[in-house]
Amino acid sequence: MLRALIFDFDGLIVDTESSSLSAVQEAYRRHGHDLRSEQWRQCVGTTVDPYDHLQRLVGPHVDLTTVREEMEVRHRADAARLGPRPGVVELVAEAVAVGLRLAVASSSSRRWVEDHLARIGALQAFHAIRCRDDVRQTKPAPDVYLAALDSLKVCASEAVAFEDSPNGVQAARAAGIHTVAVPNRVTWDWPFDHANRVTSSLRGVTIQEVGDWLDAASGSDSQR
Repeated sequence: MLRALIFDFDGLIVDTESSSLSAVQEAYRRHGHDLRSEQWRQCVGTTVDPYDHLQRLVGPHVDLTTVREEMEVRHRADAARLGPRPGVVELVAEAVAVGLRLAVASSSSRRWVEDHLARIGALQAFHAIRCRDDVRQTKPAPDVYLAALDSLKVCASEAVAFEDSPNGVQAARAAGIHTVAVPNRVTWDWPFDHANRVTSSLRGVTIQEVGDWLDAASGSDSQR
């Protein structure tokens, strides 16, 4: 039975991945390089720093600390203008109305997540927020999802996770959680082989539908 929903934040609730990618790509171009898709894929949903790779490309004679700081300022400014992705607010509101437990599980900092949730008016809906501040290993390790389950006091079999990246899906699945991939403009063509379900948007998705997905998956597992 469905008792909880757990959401990634970056790229899932708010598409901050697009603003982040744009800033990093600009930094690479400034130094005569392109950011490969597979390199960025390693970073999304984790704390892997793409500037470390750029440093290896350009050498230690270039101080990338200032570049990183400048690009971070740009990213934060762009992200501050973004609203929630389609369907997220409606799904969260319905979950609150029917009494489900809600959490965010993110590899970003708690301050980043809470500030944006407050900005879009969704902070109070969540019973727990677990971020990189709370765990030893970030995604694709399952730690942040396990911490979210523990905070919500629910079993993995009673929750559904929503993710936008393969690293995030891997983390949620490693925690034993039924996982729905909702790719964004950056991750739309990435492989989501580990996801239980892939949907292009949460627009129009209802709690009844999510519960049916979980029930169908549980039924399939019990027949094996």
